[in-house]
Amino acid sequence: MATQRSNSAIVFSIVFILITAAPSPSQSLSLSFCSYFRYRQLFSLAHSLLIGVANLRAARGDVAGAQRARAMADRLEQGTGLGFWRLLWSTWTLSWSDLPLTELYGAVSDMNELLRDLTELTRLESVAERSVWVSRNYQNVLAVSKSLFRKLFKAFGQSGVVETLQKEVVEGGLVKDCLELGSKDLKALIQIVKELLLQFIPNQDKDPDL
Repeated sequence: MATQRSNSAIVFSIVFILITAAPSPSQSLSLSFCSYFRYRQLFSLAHSLLIGVANLRAARGDVAGAQRARAMADRLEQGTGLGFWRLLWSTWTLSWSDLPLTELYGAVSDMNELLRDLTELTRLESVAERSVWVSRNYQNVLAVSKSLFRKLFKAFGQSGVVETLQKEVVEGGLVKDCLELGSKDLKALIQIVKELLLQFIPNQDKDPDL
């Protein structure tokens, strides 16, 4: 119990230091307790989804694919330690001028399209209906996913995570596996990424439709 209290105190101390010591919102990204917990939730959802993908691939005999998914999940799990704080700090210190707004707008637009598709998929109740939907719409979902990761890579190309996920989407069938597992977690994941991505766009430049 004492260890848990100590860890919590450390976490909140670091967040407090980040908030009080960082540049003003007009020059850098705004970090709040809300965004901190959204990042945590993002890591947790992505880790759970990748473990599910690893198990799915292993069950059908795709050993190499399962190892790739599990390696990504392990990387995310390690990121909840010091790697997580490095991600938060790199996000906090980014300047508005460092980010290509055209790519960010395009990425959010792609996410909106994916969210519409996944909302439609989650409304289907039977396995047969979902299977038919995936067969009919998979190529479009894949095309939008590829477009999304191209834009994210242009905006955050320095991130090895983005590059790895982009390759897995293009070459490894990650999107199809996620759809096969069920669309609710994937939809929640995309929604969180969209909310976090919108923080990179200055308020005066935001499209109300985003």
